[in-house]
Amino acid sequence: MFSHVFVGADDVAASKKFYDAVLGAIGIPEGKSDPKGRVFYRTPAGMFGLTKPIDGKDATHANGGTIGFACDSPEKVKAFHDAGVANGGKSIEDPPGLRPGGNLHLAYLRDPYGNKICALHRAG
Repeated sequence: MFSHVFVGADDVAASKKFYDAVLGAIGIPEGKSDPKGRVFYRTPAGMFGLTKPIDGKDATHANGGTIGFACDSPEKVKAFHDAGVANGGKSIEDPPGLRPGGNLHLAYLRDPYGNKICALHRAG
């Protein structure tokens, strides 16, 4: 469904450190920078990117927006969360784990710029 998702960052290097850690925890290779200073994380399932806002204004988060990253195990959900907290992210909502009444293992974080991200594993 998605070709790509970008989030804005005033300090792309700090955001790259955060996303290298959380995405690395779920098996996605380190982001690669281009000559314009943008960072790309490419997989067969799509692309995630970091960039300074093109309009020159400060980066802000999407109020009500969430970007979800698929995980193939509950352990990767937890690793994503822990890597994020250790690299400047903030744990939000319920602790990482299986949600009551469902088959979803979830972990929610705010990245260094306030973007809401989530790791999700659907249990059998």
